[in-house]
Amino acid sequence: MTDQQVAGAPTRCRRLIVVGLGLIGGSLVASLRKRDEQSGGAAFAEKYLGLLQDDASCAKACELGLVDHAFTSLSALETKLGLVGEDDIIFLAVPTLATASVLPALKDAVERGAVLTDGASVKGSVVSDYRAHLNCAALHNVVPGHPIAGSEKSGFDAIDPDLYKAHRIILTPLPETSSDALDRVQRLWIEVGGEPVSMAVDEHDEVLAATSHLPHLIAFSLVDTLAHDSQNANIFRYAAGGFRDFTRIASSDAVMWRDIMLSNKEEVLKATALFRENLARLENAIQNDDHHGITGVFTRAKAARDRFTAMLSQQSFTHSQALMTQQSATDKQSAELKASNTLTFDSPTKSRSSLMLNYNAQPGGSVQGTIRVPGDKSISHRSIMLGSLAEGKTEISGFLEGEDALATLQCFRDMGVVIEGPDKGKVTVHGVGLSGLKEPQGELYVGNSGTSMRLLAGILAGQSFSTTMTGDVSLNKRPMGRVAEPLTSMGAAVKTAANGRPPLIITGGQSLSGFHYEMPIASAQVKSCLLLAGLYAKDAVSVTEPAPTRDHTERMLAGFGYPVERKGSKATITPGGKLKATTIDVPADISSATFFLVAAAITEGSDLTLTHVGINPTRIGVLNILRLMGANIALSDEREVGGEPVADIRIRYAPLKGIDVPEDQVPLAIDEFPAIFIAAACANGTTRVSGAEELRVKETDRIQAMIDGLKTLGCDCEATADGAIIKGGSLGGGHINSQHDHRIAMSFAIASLRANAPIVIEDCANVSTSFPNFIELARQVGLRVHEVQAQ
Repeated sequence: MTDQQVAGAPTRCRRLIVVGLGLIGGSLVASLRKRDEQSGGAAFAEKYLGLLQDDASCAKACELGLVDHAFTSLSALETKLGLVGEDDIIFLAVPTLATASVLPALKDAVERGAVLTDGASVKGSVVSDYRAHLNCAALHNVVPGHPIAGSEKSGFDAIDPDLYKAHRIILTPLPETSSDALDRVQRLWIEVGGEPVSMAVDEHDEVLAATSHLPHLIAFSLVDTLAHDSQNANIFRYAAGGFRDFTRIASSDAVMWRDIMLSNKEEVLKATALFRENLARLENAIQNDDHHGITGVFTRAKAARDRFTAMLSQQSFTHSQALMTQQSATDKQSAELKASNTLTFDSPTKSRSSLMLNYNAQPGGSVQGTIRVPGDKSISHRSIMLGSLAEGKTEISGFLEGEDALATLQCFRDMGVVIEGPDKGKVTVHGVGLSGLKEPQGELYVGNSGTSMRLLAGILAGQSFSTTMTGDVSLNKRPMGRVAEPLTSMGAAVKTAANGRPPLIITGGQSLSGFHYEMPIASAQVKSCLLLAGLYAKDAVSVTEPAPTRDHTERMLAGFGYPVERKGSKATITPGGKLKATTIDVPADISSATFFLVAAAITEGSDLTLTHVGINPTRIGVLNILRLMGANIALSDEREVGGEPVADIRIRYAPLKGIDVPEDQVPLAIDEFPAIFIAAACANGTTRVSGAEELRVKETDRIQAMIDGLKTLGCDCEATADGAIIKGGSLGGGHINSQHDHRIAMSFAIASLRANAPIVIEDCANVSTSFPNFIELARQVGLRVHEVQAQ
């Protein structure tokens, strides 16, 4: 696809022929008509044609301006307008069970090269019909599809030109489908604002049975049940909004949904059986006044629905090559993982959206005020993990409600832990004890959270059940061999994809041995993983680290009544103990505070106070480094909360100077280096960083990403194998690619304070993984930055 095509001049379709012009088919034509009017360029198709059941419908379709011509048969169309074949697209929008009856008439056209696609919501039966009625040559031109959009209304009156806008279109190409046919159908849906993704036929029918067919079945059944309740004639008269919202779909076309249920009978019955089983458990909990069980169901359901709502509100897509390139890469890696007998890393329902959320940062501004940044992400993760494994009820306040920590929370909900909240940072975890976790019904999805995956690996290695952990596209590129290998040495059964990448497949029921591990690279995540696995080992597990790393796990284990022995660089955990529920007040995250510390340090006239910040000695490398550079930093109200030291930090502007960053400080500030690089770029003189090779295997290669971005802004700098050399000076503006890394995005946002031109930072949606209200606080203290949806 060329740039010109992406911009609005796609390969023209000679004729689009829609079989059935109700909601699905009619809305497609209406969407394309609207696109043609607004584009100012070439129309998508030279002619829009319809095939309908009777003359009256044909006349109505033409009268409404939907199609240029309408016919009751393909032969009549071809008699007047010529043979259908190459450069034509046929869209089949008939009831699922009617597919077989219309295919014989379309067979010759598809064999001549016409691309055939459809909008049926069941793919297995439709694909069977294709194979029964079309030869192999014709199958090259077939692209089964299903737009995830609809309405309970039907017919001409239901047609909506915006029906497919911001909706996913699931394509289920056959093994025989040509790349050209697939490309043409993808372009068709992109032109009407849809986001085409690919999925296997069987997976599609399984997913849709659970998410669409089952809800319709329940809605139809519920309304039918209540409509015949002779004991209460006022049920519908006084029904509340929730009833109206849920049962709306029972107004859908009854015959169409009958056909869908029968076409997808096997998967619908599976979903119904699962629902019936869960409903019986809930009924039993109510019967037995089981407060805990009822709370578990309701909190899990609320959390899942809230997360789904958030996913919808953030959904975005693009009409560009990036869409197809990303999906192609996803499909390729999925195939590679299947070939290696592992599970695919990212189903289309979990893949990240492809239109980017950008930051537009205007130059200048000042940094003033008093703020509290969100809770510490590392402590938030561990509070959920240890609270779940403890006996009793753990109360947490200050919990970070970012995507990473929420991913950990959801994983434990999926393993049967009842968790209330989060509600304004407050979470209640009803612990199940070390042996109380239950096997999840599917994969554990951790999104972009490397902490979740690596620490959970240690816990899951000691369980009796098997699990698979996967993440998003970015996480699935990160190394997990660093935890898989030592866990395997302990006796765990852990498999990864190629090159030690996710997914992680952990086989349960293994006996874990005592173990001592000399870490080759300082990593708090690896250390924590092995200590948590040590909770389930037969003998003591110890870890020696080459340099100090954050010790939140050791501190929190002690807070839960399970002390870890620490001697110098060695930490040892002995099995046989129990975790006891406690109360945790999560300090503000020093990693999040760092962006504002640097913002104040580089901006003349700044005076900023950050309250209740965690100052764990293993995390204050950034304070030490900034002080060495000349920053004016003062701590006050130092205290200890839940075993973690906290303080208020005041920072006022002072000129910074370049330094050689001491290597012993690097592990203590490893996550903060993107922001430290910005400080170095604004300092007088040269800053050299070494011993930071760990930065190359974070969410992205943070060394290269920062150096590339700084060069874009005119900074004199270069990357080294394990760090960087940065000469301070003035910064200009430009476009920065954050590479979907939250810390890269936030670092360049604060760089705008010293820039002389605007900075546009691309791909910033992932900031919500660690700092959900970053933009709000940034603007509060004086940055001139706002979010922009890229079109």
